[in-house]
Amino acid sequence: GVTRLLLTRIPFFKEIIVSSFSCDSCSWSNTEIQSAGRIQEQGVRYTLAVTSRQDMNREVVKTDCASARIPELDFEIPAFSQKGVLTTIEGIIDRAVAGLEQDQPARRATDEGVARKIDNFIGKLRQLKEVSSPFTFILDDPSGNSFVENPHAPQRDGALVVTHYRRSPRQCAMLGLEVTGPAQLPWAAWDLLAALSLPQVLQFNTNCPECNAPASTNMKIVQIPHFKEVIIMATNCDSCGHRTNEVKSGGAIEPQGTRITLRITDPSDMTRDILKSETCSVEIPELEFELGMGALGGKFTTLEGLLKDIRDLVEKNPFTLGDSSTPSRTGKLQEFIGKLQDIIEGKTQAHFIMDDPAGNSYLQNVYAPEEDPELRVQRYERTFEQNEELGLNDMKTEGYETEAASGR
Repeated sequence: GVTRLLLTRIPFFKEIIVSSFSCDSCSWSNTEIQSAGRIQEQGVRYTLAVTSRQDMNREVVKTDCASARIPELDFEIPAFSQKGVLTTIEGIIDRAVAGLEQDQPARRATDEGVARKIDNFIGKLRQLKEVSSPFTFILDDPSGNSFVENPHAPQRDGALVVTHYRRSPRQCAMLGLEVTGPAQLPWAAWDLLAALSLPQVLQFNTNCPECNAPASTNMKIVQIPHFKEVIIMATNCDSCGHRTNEVKSGGAIEPQGTRITLRITDPSDMTRDILKSETCSVEIPELEFELGMGALGGKFTTLEGLLKDIRDLVEKNPFTLGDSSTPSRTGKLQEFIGKLQDIIEGKTQAHFIMDDPAGNSYLQNVYAPEEDPELRVQRYERTFEQNEELGLNDMKTEGYETEAASGR
C-alpha cells in the first residue's frame, strides 16, 4: 500500500502530522494524527454529558497520550493504547467495538465464557450510540493537545466542562518531562531573586518550543501599582523567530476570590492595563461569551490587547471558522466577531467581567487611589470545587513536619 504524510499547522493545536494509508488490493484505508508541536503547559480534561444523537457527532481530537472513559460502563481506553485520531464521539465508540471484536473468534475457541461477556459488553457499547439514556464521556490528556468540539461556540456549552490541571509527577514522567539536576537551578535562583525583590532580569537557556533550537528566556519581577508583584517571562528564538510571553503572580493565592466588573463606556477604556492570571475566567454578558480559566494563559496587557487575543482565538480555530466549520456556524461567529470589534473600537457599550478564584488578576483603576465609578471589585469566599481546582483542599502548610515524623 501507500502511506501519505502531511505536516500541517492548525492554530488551535499548533502543528500536527496527518498520515493516511490505503491499499489498492483490499481497499483497506486508515488515517492517524500525531501532534508535532510542543506539549502544553497544563493538561486538559473534557467532561461531556451526552444526551442526544447530535452529541455523538461532536468532533474529537484524541492524541496518543489521551485516555477516554465512560464511567457508566466502567469503560476506559488507556493512554498510548491507540494512535491519535480526528473523529467523533460515535467514531471513538465504533473504534472501541472494532478493537474488541477483532479477537473474538479466537476467544470463542479457547474461552467461551470470556467471549460471551465481551459480546454482552459490545452490545452495551452499541446501545450507547442510540443514546437511549444519557451517559458521560471523559477525555483526559496530560499533554493538553486533545479537543472536544463546542457546537455553541463562542457561547458556553452547558453540557461540556473543560478543566485545565497541573500534571502529576507520574504524568510528567509518562510524557518524558522529568526535570532533574542542573535544570532546576534557574528556578531556585529565581525564587531567591523574587524573595529579595531585586530589579535584575534573570536569563537562562532553554529550547524553542516550536523548532527546538537553543533560545533564551528572560524573567523579571514587575511591581503593578496598587496591586502586587508579578513575574514576566519572555522567550525569543533567533532561529525561527518564535516569540512568546507569559505572566505569573509573584505572590500567594489570596484568601478570597476576586470578581472584577468593568462597564466599557468610552474608547479610552481599551487602554486600561490588565493582568489575567491562569486561573481567571472572562465573561462578556452582552455577547453571551465566556472564556474559561486556563485559556490564553497568563497575560499582562491592555483591555484592547486581551479582546484582540480573544478575537484571534475564535478566528484561528479551525473548528469555528476553518475548513472544519459549517456555514451556519460560520455566519454566527462572523456576527460575534463583528460585535466584538465594535466593542474594541468603542462603538458599543458592554460589561467586561473577570472572575479569578485565586484573586491574582487585576484591572487598572484610572482614578486610583480614588474610586472608579465604572469599575467594581467584589471579594467572595471560594467554593469547595474552586479550592479543589486550585489544590487547596489537600494543601497543608503547618504541622506537616510532626505528622510526617509520626508516620515514620
